[in-house]
Amino acid sequence: MAIQPTRCSNAALRRATRSVGQLYDDALAPSGLRTTQFGLLGTIRRLGEPTMGELAEAMVMDLSGLAHTLKPLTRDGYVSVVPDPRDRRARRIALTEAGAAKLAEATPLWRTAQDRFDAAFGPERAGLLRDLLHELALPGFRAAFGEDGGVREAASGQGRAG
Repeated sequence: MAIQPTRCSNAALRRATRSVGQLYDDALAPSGLRTTQFGLLGTIRRLGEPTMGELAEAMVMDLSGLAHTLKPLTRDGYVSVVPDPRDRRARRIALTEAGAAKLAEATPLWRTAQDRFDAAFGPERAGLLRDLLHELALPGFRAAFGEDGGVREAASGQGRAG
């Protein structure tokens, strides 16, 4: 059965994300990490010891989804939750030595998947796709989209031209 392209941007993005996510999950399987976990470990490494809020913002996740994703990483000793030295009520997420080692183990697997993606999709198109997807995740796009999604402007014909 041939699936026809959809005109719904959300459906198209989710479908593509599931498809590519499965390919990356398969590539990372020997490490025992899923793509979301690998990305989270890498983001924690880049940010240092982010607060839950900082990490959620960087990952474009809500706090409950982030907490759910962190549970197995904490259980397996890859991350730890530490008190913020400036505000004892706040908690920071830290990459442990085991987490850094797991990230190092998984990185060549991810690199292979990344290279395969670029080869299959084309390096220029892959780079452009990453740039465009990055823009969609920025707060500025969310603000431009608006709380009502621009529905009132579009319905009245006052929306911006394309």
